[in-house]
Amino acid sequence: MVNLSTVIGKFFDDYINHTPKKLKIIDAYLSYIMLTGIVQFVYCCLVGTFPFNSFLSGFISTGISPERGFADFIFAHVILHLVVINFIG
Repeated sequence: MVNLSTVIGKFFDDYINHTPKKLKIIDAYLSYIMLTGIVQFVYCCLVGTFPFNSFLSGFISTGISPERGFADFIFAHVILHLVVINFIG
């Protein structure tokens, strides 16, 4: 019978020895994004959902690419400036 700790140890050793460095960096980044989403979800469950839109924007933004994030940032600023100019008159 195979012990679970043996399987996990072999998996970890193979990952360290046979995985390219670029893939390890991507895995680390994706792990960070996943942990950020989990922390935000737990915080929302514990504290409450009063600023629910803030939670949704923070949670959803943990999974987008930097290019998409920058495009969303530019789009939001264009809309913001159009609205401000419209109200100024």
